[in-house]
Amino acid sequence: MLKIAIFVDMKTPSIKALLAEGSQHIGSTITLTGWVRAFRSNRFIQINDGSCQGNFQAVIDYSRFPEEVLRGISTGAALSITGALVASIGSGQSIEMEVQSIEIIGAAPVDDVQKTVMQPKRHSLEFLREQAHFRFRTNTFGAVFRIRHAVSFAIHQYFNDNGFFYLNTPIITGSDAEGAGEMFRVTTLDASRPPLKENGEIDYGQDFFGKAVNLTVSGQLEAELAALALGKVYTFGPTFRAENSNTSRHLAEFWMIEPEVAFNTLHDNMDLAEDFLKHLCRYVLVHCQEDLRFLNDREAQEQAQKPQHERSELGLLDRLQFVIDNPFKRLTYTEAIEVLKNSTPYKKKKFQYDVAWGIDLQSEHERFLVEKEFKCPVILTDYPAEIKAFYMRSNDDGKTVAAMDVLFPGIGEIVGGSQREERLSVLEQKLAQFGIPEEELWWYLETRKIGSVPHAGFGLGLERMVMFVTGMSNIRDVIPFPRTPLNASF
Repeated sequence: MLKIAIFVDMKTPSIKALLAEGSQHIGSTITLTGWVRAFRSNRFIQINDGSCQGNFQAVIDYSRFPEEVLRGISTGAALSITGALVASIGSGQSIEMEVQSIEIIGAAPVDDVQKTVMQPKRHSLEFLREQAHFRFRTNTFGAVFRIRHAVSFAIHQYFNDNGFFYLNTPIITGSDAEGAGEMFRVTTLDASRPPLKENGEIDYGQDFFGKAVNLTVSGQLEAELAALALGKVYTFGPTFRAENSNTSRHLAEFWMIEPEVAFNTLHDNMDLAEDFLKHLCRYVLVHCQEDLRFLNDREAQEQAQKPQHERSELGLLDRLQFVIDNPFKRLTYTEAIEVLKNSTPYKKKKFQYDVAWGIDLQSEHERFLVEKEFKCPVILTDYPAEIKAFYMRSNDDGKTVAAMDVLFPGIGEIVGGSQREERLSVLEQKLAQFGIPEEELWWYLETRKIGSVPHAGFGLGLERMVMFVTGMSNIRDVIPFPRTPLNASF
């Protein structure tokens, strides 16, 4: 009843609402706004307002409108049309509009339209990345960004319903949470004539913050501080990596979700991650059916053009259900190395990268474990300390840390996390090993002196999750305006 009331009161319903419930209002006069997708036979207008994948058909009587109005109904033009809802006698939709009046709000001259992505043909994703100001209007990207919204909403919903507090952590920071050093510098100093110290180094003491600061790579360290007082918190914000990587899985600017929970162990952390990821997949399956079907069909068409051995065994919808239905397989990094060494691809030298204890697993290794060996999502734990961050809790064996990575089909690693090192003496030793001065993280160490407790958390890259639930193969296609090396357009 609420939807119907909104529909009637608005007078200008969204096309999504109109297609869902408009048949209940046949005979009503309404106004629609949107963009022309097609104009056939000078009679049938297909209009879309971005609220859903589907277009709505409006029918005009050619003789009732002047020539200049009809010429303005071109692909991409923005219209406001008013008319009566009637039952459709054609196939494709149950209702349509008999147009009484048309207002051309934004013209789209035919010559200009022919040069843009609004041509009625299939464009490559590479071409559309160069046309980011228009790609929202395509069916593919309309679906991707509506699903991105749904995933973002589901994230907030999950944590709110489970008693977490949303925390806004700094974008500008003086610490490097990952210890990798791949950070973007933030400064107000004159780049051509920065102040220098006697030794020739830049004097950041004269900078805005009185020290060298950067764009954050993670909100985790700050989230730990809050979790040790509020119990359960999560961050959801932009993060930045100055990693000169031009792969289909990396961005210089992306969004991270990082829950942090006091008193949680590594086992609790795995339980949380599995439940959280299943929730996101369930949510989009229920609330994004039309867009998922479109993307599923799109992917199936692409797969059909590939050689048989390169085709995915599961379609998009099947992969989502696959995550929901299967318990995640849990095994240690050491066990995974043994599985890989005993695998046929390793013995036949089919892996591009070698397998040995101590390596950082590559995507090909991770996908083999998920897609071939266990045929379900996988959580790997207890990684070598040398390849993980300083804040991860040291295990009793002296070689590994209480880390975890969640691996998904088609993606590889989608979540990375750990139980944090809560012991002050061990944390001090690890800072020394990583060459991190204690004075940089004095506030972090302080939390280990008063009421320190075991705690754990993880990070989920929003774009990697959206890649998984949309089936897009390049991370640049799931963020509105990708930032990558040599690319900061739009």
